[in-house]
Amino acid sequence: MIAEIIAVGSEMLTPHRQDTNSLALTAELNQLGVQVAFKTIIGDSQKHLTGATLMALHRADIVVFSGGLGPTEDDLTRNAVAAALEKKLERDPKLVLALKQRFAARKQEMPEINLRQADVIEGAESLPNANGSAPGQFLDTVHNGYRKLLILLPGPPREQAPMFKEQCVPKLRALLPQRHIATRSLRIALAPESQIDARVSPIYKQYPDVDTTILFNQQGEIQLHFACSKPTQEEAEDRVEELAGKCAQELDDLVFAHEGESLEEVVLLMLGMRHLTLSTAESCTGGLVAERLTRIPGSSRAFLGGAVVYSDELKTRFANVPKNLIRTHGAVSREVAVSLAEGIRSTTGTDIGIGITGIAGPGGATLNKPVGRVYVALASAEGSEVQELNLTGERERVRWFSSQHALDMLRRHLM
Repeated sequence: MIAEIIAVGSEMLTPHRQDTNSLALTAELNQLGVQVAFKTIIGDSQKHLTGATLMALHRADIVVFSGGLGPTEDDLTRNAVAAALEKKLERDPKLVLALKQRFAARKQEMPEINLRQADVIEGAESLPNANGSAPGQFLDTVHNGYRKLLILLPGPPREQAPMFKEQCVPKLRALLPQRHIATRSLRIALAPESQIDARVSPIYKQYPDVDTTILFNQQGEIQLHFACSKPTQEEAEDRVEELAGKCAQELDDLVFAHEGESLEEVVLLMLGMRHLTLSTAESCTGGLVAERLTRIPGSSRAFLGGAVVYSDELKTRFANVPKNLIRTHGAVSREVAVSLAEGIRSTTGTDIGIGITGIAGPGGATLNKPVGRVYVALASAEGSEVQELNLTGERERVRWFSSQHALDMLRRHLM
């Protein structure tokens, strides 16, 4: 079964509001074995919403509308859906009474415009709203010879979530064939998307019954998502586990997470399992590695702390970097990065130290050291290692990727 979610509201076409309801709806539909293949955002235009409804009826079995059920002139979902289906809107006397009682209980006079919320599409079942004035609607109908299920829900999450879960899910479960969806994801750091796809595509092409998606984000990470729908949960789980396992085996140590964990979670877990401690001395990243680690609850068991050593003076004071080393090689150099890692490790008494120094930009570059030149070092009882990075992009991208390289260097060291 294919579903489409249509989020209604011009405010979601601005930079100020996001459609978050569709995430919760997708999770609920997936649990029913329904694949959400399309998500659409439509402004408050009956013409556009009617057109989107007709398109959704053409390509989806289930269409879920989120929003546009209020009493005002721009709440057009009922009218648009009725127009697309060529059905009438019928005013429900029971809903009219419920609306009047709701206002009376609050000792308020009900505006005439609120009666619009009692208009129900011909053949639809109204869905009571315990948390607001806008009832939902559930319609099981035939359109152009095909059975379609249409669900109209109010937009506010506190109204929508319980209505869908408590009223719509049982109805869908009774109507839909038993299907179960299993999902799995692999996360890879600091590898080109094309390289990853070239290595795993010969594998996932052998599994046409598993939907495989490769996502690249702007934070130096690739995610491989697998989803499979089968008559039983066990069949679906077995299928995605088999494919994910083969892809993970092919990618080997490029994969840092098999269950969706973040890179910082993985690193802290590995440190904890080995009973090791960590400290950091960061210059151009301004404490970003420390900030990422301390987002994770319980990080203090392994991460003892660190220093933001932006100035040359504090590199010496907090991490014992020799002044003559900075004069000879410059603050942005392999030698200083290693000294930062070794110095902070010694100062704090941790098992591992990380040092980062670089030029995040936009200024500060020289002929031999351009913006994006960063050195990341790691010091431990086994010795020290250092990477030279030549990163591109604006300041925040350089800082983030520097932290990503530092955490991935630590992960590989712990392996």
